[in-house]
Amino acid sequence: MGALELRGVTKNFGKTEVIKGVDLTVNAGEFCVFVGPSGCGKSTLLRMIAGLEDTTGGDILLDGRRVNDLAPARRELAMVFQTYALYPHLSVRDNMGLALKQAGASRSEITAATDRAAAMLELEPLMDRRPAELSGGQRQRVAIGRAIVRRPKLFLFDEPLSNLDAALRVATRIEIARLHRELKTTMIYVTHDQIEAMTLAHRIVVMRQGRIEQVGSPMELYNNPANTFVAGFIGSPQMNFLDATALGLAPGRVGIRPEHLTISRGTGEIPATVSHIEKLGGETLVYARHPQHGMLTVRLFGEHDYSVDETVHLTLHRERMFEFDPAGKRRT
Repeated sequence: MGALELRGVTKNFGKTEVIKGVDLTVNAGEFCVFVGPSGCGKSTLLRMIAGLEDTTGGDILLDGRRVNDLAPARRELAMVFQTYALYPHLSVRDNMGLALKQAGASRSEITAATDRAAAMLELEPLMDRRPAELSGGQRQRVAIGRAIVRRPKLFLFDEPLSNLDAALRVATRIEIARLHRELKTTMIYVTHDQIEAMTLAHRIVVMRQGRIEQVGSPMELYNNPANTFVAGFIGSPQMNFLDATALGLAPGRVGIRPEHLTISRGTGEIPATVSHIEKLGGETLVYARHPQHGMLTVRLFGEHDYSVDETVHLTLHRERMFEFDPAGKRRT
């Protein structure tokens, strides 16, 4: 089990409303990612689900039971924080088993649970070490193991990879995805990194200013964004936005992804001046400026030689364009 439902959930800090009537259903066994810019309310919403923040209004239901007034320890969930929050004087084994010990579990139960989690996370050689003897990635795996031993109905992750370097983020992301496949437990994951959201989620919840902008699978959001905010937030590099009237279309803006632009030194519909080039090996990103449309990004496969200040011509794959009205809503 582990189905979660939010009904009209609000949160005020004084007179400031930070969560503004959120309705959401997370199915049992689903991996759901809350994503959005800093200050959008995603971590506050996660803390409300955990019971670390009170709700101002609305209901939080876990498997159909209202849990608003339950203490965090009684909600049958486990949370992995951005900071590892390990006890420095305890070994890895004791850190992972502490919650079970406090709950009165027997030594054999604690040993079985910690050994199982250690095997899943490849922590067996580290069980007698203390946190100071571990790398950042190892500490995060211990924090995840501490959550696993509790066998919760719901896992909550609050930006767990933000303190890791790039290589460790990728490796730990793969581990979290594997763990979800093995445990089949509901997971809610908060991040500002849309790449993490795209690679981990069954469904992504895109938030802005305390509200949900759109909910859908990664490819649904990528291919069918509801508005310019979602279109610009999901996808890296960011979607290009152009003046629709300059292209002979209705007032508003046109969006097109960098991979759906063609660049040429010869002819094309949009002349532009190269401002910057990023050669990444497997792909090349060309940033070119147009006086009316602004900076446009072109993604090219492989290596390409363009020069800063060179004049190029861009062509839109019009069948892959998105049209938005002046308010930013998607035209269909």
